[in-house]
Amino acid sequence: MAKAKDPTADMTEAQRTYESKRAAKAGMTLEKWMAQKERGRAHAARAAAAAAAPPPQPKKPGLLRRALARARGER
Repeated sequence: MAKAKDPTADMTEAQRTYESKRAAKAGMTLEKWMAQKERGRAHAARAAAAAAAPPPQPKKPGLLRRALARARGER
Protein backbone atom coordinates (compact mmCIF):
# COMPACT_ATOMS: atom_id res chain seq x y z
CA MET A 1 0.00 0.00 0.00
CA ALA A 2 1.32 3.47 -0.86
CA LYS A 3 2.24 5.61 2.10
CA ALA A 4 0.52 9.00 2.27
CA LYS A 5 2.71 12.03 1.71
CA ASP A 6 3.55 13.99 4.85
CA PRO A 7 1.60 17.27 4.53
CA THR A 8 4.17 19.12 6.63
CA ALA A 9 7.20 17.94 4.61
CA ASP A 10 7.43 21.08 2.47
CA MET A 11 6.59 23.53 5.28
CA THR A 12 9.10 25.77 6.99
CA GLU A 13 9.63 25.46 10.72
CA ALA A 14 7.66 28.68 11.29
CA GLN A 15 4.73 27.38 9.23
CA ARG A 16 4.80 24.06 11.07
CA THR A 17 4.79 25.87 14.44
CA TYR A 18 1.91 28.12 13.37
CA GLU A 19 -0.20 25.19 12.16
CA SER A 20 0.63 23.21 15.31
CA LYS A 21 -0.69 26.06 17.46
CA ARG A 22 -3.88 26.27 15.40
CA ALA A 23 -4.34 22.47 15.66
CA ALA A 24 -3.82 22.57 19.44
CA LYS A 25 -6.34 25.39 19.75
CA ALA A 26 -8.87 23.25 17.83
CA GLY A 27 -8.03 20.23 20.01
CA MET A 28 -6.55 18.16 17.18
CA THR A 29 -3.25 16.68 16.20
CA LEU A 30 -1.28 18.40 13.47
CA GLU A 31 -1.96 15.52 11.08
CA LYS A 32 -5.73 15.68 11.64
CA TRP A 33 -5.66 19.48 11.30
CA MET A 34 -3.82 19.33 7.97
CA ALA A 35 -6.18 16.60 6.70
CA GLN A 36 -9.17 18.77 7.61
CA LYS A 37 -7.65 21.76 5.82
CA GLU A 38 -7.10 19.64 2.70
CA ARG A 39 -10.72 18.43 2.75
CA GLY A 40 -11.81 22.08 2.99
CA ARG A 41 -9.71 22.99 -0.04
CA ALA A 42 -11.17 20.09 -2.01
CA HIS A 43 -14.70 21.14 -1.08
CA ALA A 44 -14.01 24.73 -2.14
CA ALA A 45 -12.62 23.52 -5.46
CA ARG A 46 -15.74 21.41 -6.10
CA ALA A 47 -17.99 24.35 -5.21
CA ALA A 48 -16.09 26.65 -7.57
CA ALA A 49 -16.35 24.10 -10.38
CA ALA A 50 -20.09 23.72 -9.79
CA ALA A 51 -20.56 27.50 -9.82
CA ALA A 52 -18.68 27.78 -13.11
CA ALA A 53 -20.77 25.08 -14.80
CA PRO A 54 -23.64 26.29 -17.00
CA PRO A 55 -27.12 25.92 -15.48
CA PRO A 56 -29.11 22.87 -16.58
CA GLN A 57 -31.65 23.24 -19.38
CA PRO A 58 -35.22 23.84 -18.18
CA LYS A 59 -37.45 20.81 -18.33
CA LYS A 60 -40.08 20.53 -21.03
CA PRO A 61 -43.58 21.22 -19.63
CA GLY A 62 -45.63 18.12 -18.87
CA LEU A 63 -48.55 16.83 -20.91
CA LEU A 64 -51.20 18.57 -18.81
CA ARG A 65 -49.43 21.94 -18.81
CA ARG A 66 -48.93 21.78 -22.60
CA ALA A 67 -52.61 20.86 -23.13
CA LEU A 68 -53.81 23.71 -20.91
CA ALA A 69 -51.50 26.20 -22.65
CA ARG A 70 -52.81 25.06 -26.03
CA ALA A 71 -56.40 25.41 -24.83
CA ARG A 72 -55.70 28.99 -23.65
CA GLY A 73 -54.12 29.85 -26.99
CA GLU A 74 -50.60 30.31 -25.58
CA ARG A 75 -47.54 29.23 -27.54
